[in-house]
Amino acid sequence: MNLSPGLHRVGNDLVALHLVVTDEGVTVIDTGLPGHWRPFLGALTSLGRTLDDVRGVVLTHGDSDHIGFAERLRAATRVPVYVHEGDAARAMGEKPPATGPEPKRLGALLEFGWEAIRRDGLRTRHLTEVVTVRDGDVLDLPGSPRVLAMPGHSPGSIAVHVPAVDALFVGDALTTRNVLTGVSGPQPAPFTDDPEGAIATLDRLEGLDAAWVLPGHGAPWTGGVPALVAGIREVAAAR
Repeated sequence: MNLSPGLHRVGNDLVALHLVVTDEGVTVIDTGLPGHWRPFLGALTSLGRTLDDVRGVVLTHGDSDHIGFAERLRAATRVPVYVHEGDAARAMGEKPPATGPEPKRLGALLEFGWEAIRRDGLRTRHLTEVVTVRDGDVLDLPGSPRVLAMPGHSPGSIAVHVPAVDALFVGDALTTRNVLTGVSGPQPAPFTDDPEGAIATLDRLEGLDAAWVLPGHGAPWTGGVPALVAGIREVAAAR
């Protein structure tokens, strides 16, 4: 799905990954589930690009529904896969994420479960090699993505700001659809290691200007960063 010139989404509101496309090549932000490989290749074809145009992958964190086909792509093309140093072990399968009880609705849970099954989410292939990044790094990739550390969902959770396409990629630092309840709208993401920390780290987004805020789960947000952050804080305070 072309969102704007140079900005493309693969997947849906359950699980999505994104492409930044410039004259210099393609930057992949997250890689969804393993079964998103074919839709990813189809997206490249529709954009008149090939795997040879991919310059690198940036992971917003190391969870299985974000590392998806990253190792397959890395092995096939030798492109670097960037992840914050706090989540490197997670992306490489050396440190599993924390889990705990979460509110659930059966219909939403079944829908998300089916999406994971049909996209080979039960066959996670962890990274065998990563390039670690830190807060403030500007990567030598198409669009010059800048790393914003946002620990909370995971220790190495990041947002990725790409002014070249007027976009902010937030992974699971927040969500616009809770995949376990089906509730839509700005809210904290489920399966968060440190919920209080995740809310506090929203301060990192204040002052940023982006026409597109793109979570890994949920619809793209186009209502402005301040309104998004305010909405999440309101939901969190009501819980």
